[in-house]
Amino acid sequence: MESVKVLGLNASPRKYGNTYKLLEVALETASMYGAETKLIHLYDYDIKPCEGCLSDEQLACRPPCINDDGSWSVLREILKSDALIIATPVFWYGPSGHLKNLIDKLTVFENMIFIDGKSWVEGKVAGFIAVGAEAGAVMTIAYLMSVFNSFGYLIPPWALAYYQGTDDVLKSREAVMDSANIGKIVVEVAKILKNSSPRKWYEPNILDVLKGKEVLARVASKAENLRKEASSGRLEIVRKLLQEKPDDYRV
Repeated sequence: MESVKVLGLNASPRKYGNTYKLLEVALETASMYGAETKLIHLYDYDIKPCEGCLSDEQLACRPPCINDDGSWSVLREILKSDALIIATPVFWYGPSGHLKNLIDKLTVFENMIFIDGKSWVEGKVAGFIAVGAEAGAVMTIAYLMSVFNSFGYLIPPWALAYYQGTDDVLKSREAVMDSANIGKIVVEVAKILKNSSPRKWYEPNILDVLKGKEVLARVASKAENLRKEASSGRLEIVRKLLQEKPDDYRV
């Protein structure tokens, strides 16, 4: 059976820091579970900000991206991988700026929905690690999960790890355990997907399906019936509120 390829992205400018350590724990564990792993330090690459071509013309946003920078080298590795583990420091309640630049560039794969009918990263697996001296790790992961799910990535259970503090993160039992489990889980899920029949998740023509089945008309009709049923009660609530004297409730 073809091996699973897991790519780790270290989005910290400090190659040796806590962000790297947890990512390496995840990759070492992924290797133990049979994956072929690769680590990329994002700050080794010149990744310029997105030019926003998509806003001028939807179909202009496509590989390899208009910028002549280092982003395509990283994007190509992402495309070749089955699973992605992203580790980032927390910079003001969010990911590092270099990672954000790369995320914007990843639109070239998601936007293929409108060019050949499918995001080029749809069905790949992702896990996330965030490390910060202060608050914001969970906010950062929530953002990353939302974005990568929108790209078409599958995010399995327990696909997150975080640490808040400045001590050596390898002393944190919880952070190490969670990071190791990310490595294990993304490999197991990627193996399941590789052994299953190919499938298409997002359907860009689904509105035509809904129209053919008259789904929107039925939803509108159901909503109107519910509005009529509730209207008398709602009007009574509004009537009572209008009769209230707010000054009577001042503290």
